[in-house]
Amino acid sequence: MKATGIVRKVDELGRIVLPIEMRRTLDIAEKDALEIYVEGSSVILKKYKPSCLFCDGTKDIAVFKGKNVCPRCLRELKAL
Repeated sequence: MKATGIVRKVDELGRIVLPIEMRRTLDIAEKDALEIYVEGSSVILKKYKPSCLFCDGTKDIAVFKGKNVCPRCLRELKAL
């Protein structure tokens, strides 16, 4: 993990602010979804990308009955 030297306090509602420089560098825009992970005593934020339920692919994802499916897996399902 790379240290940035940036320190932020958590407010009374549990929020933190990501500095604009960091958001620009990581291509995080207003209203983008972030996934939250816990690894040991660390909290990790990752920009959310929907992925295929079957193969974890992230290209051209479609939603079928509330589930994310890529075109390749969708073709395979139709062939069944």
